[in-house]
Amino acid sequence: MSLQPEKGIVNRGNWSRIKKVMERAKAGEKLTLGFLGGSITQGSLSSTPETCYAYLVYDWWKKNFPEGEFVYVNAGIGGTTSQFGVARAESDLLQYRPDFVIVEFSVNDENTEFFLETYEGLIRKIYGKKEKPAVLIVHNVCYDTGANAQNQHLKVGKYYDIPCVSMKETIYPMIESGELENREITPDDLHPNDQGHSLVAQVITFFLAQVYAELSQKEEAEKEFPKPFTPNGFEHSVRFQNRNTKAESAGFEADKREQENIREIFRNGWTAGRKDDRITLDIEGTGIAVQYRKSVNKPTPVAVAVIDGEEEKAITLDGNFEEDWGDCLYLTKAVTGLENKVHKVEIRIVEAHEEDVVPFYLVSVIGSF
Repeated sequence: MSLQPEKGIVNRGNWSRIKKVMERAKAGEKLTLGFLGGSITQGSLSSTPETCYAYLVYDWWKKNFPEGEFVYVNAGIGGTTSQFGVARAESDLLQYRPDFVIVEFSVNDENTEFFLETYEGLIRKIYGKKEKPAVLIVHNVCYDTGANAQNQHLKVGKYYDIPCVSMKETIYPMIESGELENREITPDDLHPNDQGHSLVAQVITFFLAQVYAELSQKEEAEKEFPKPFTPNGFEHSVRFQNRNTKAESAGFEADKREQENIREIFRNGWTAGRKDDRITLDIEGTGIAVQYRKSVNKPTPVAVAVIDGEEEKAITLDGNFEEDWGDCLYLTKAVTGLENKVHKVEIRIVEAHEEDVVPFYLVSVIGSF
């Protein structure tokens, strides 16, 4: 068995937007190619930025459309889900007005209805832009178990008639059959090495080559943008940090260091280290999520989040990380089903220690509806 990239096209979708981008590339226009996802998109464990799958796909566009001019925007951030993706899509990707976007969160999201809803919100936010960017959904996979959120994400792709390609149907069967050893393409069964990134890129560019081969064939008209099929409580997500909101603080200090790039993830938030230090923000929406640092440098303080004074529903925010791979940008899943109004969110330190190595770091609070 060799790589069979044709099996990776798990949803053909409508090709009209991608064909329009290709026609513009042939005409020599300047186009922006965007990539939004987790650590695989970021290029984790590729030996260079140029050997990650996203750059290889960008390179395919350059080689196949030498008349065009392309801008590469890699908005991958490791350890993040589509819940965070929808909150940062505008600032990290859409502000650059991408013409073609790859979305990749299928190994970061869990295979649950919660992430079906967050993923729909993300796709609606990108695909529904007035500029009508072309979108390709990519399903990566865990190479030891075959686990991913493809079952949920594919529902979104099919509903919105967006093309989807899958590594579960292409690369993973080679490992299952024994033709390919896990360690040939990944050191940890999740992040590809250079060979693994190359295979991912081959699956994607095979699909793009099929579109290119049929460029002259008329595509069916794109359907009218549909209404959401989930409760859609995340499409309008806003991330609040010290640079875009005011907070009432008693002990929390704003981090005013400059953020040089999106992967300097612990910036623009607030820190605190004493018991009963607190900060209060007014957040509008039907859902509230809190983003904070879980640190491998232990011990660190523990906080709680209390919404609208309901102490009995306080959410624990434990800054101590039990993994060992590095500090984690952790996002509480959400408090949902709230009345759509302004809610008072208080973050309060409830446990601190004399031997704390680092302070508690509140990165952001996200309101969604």
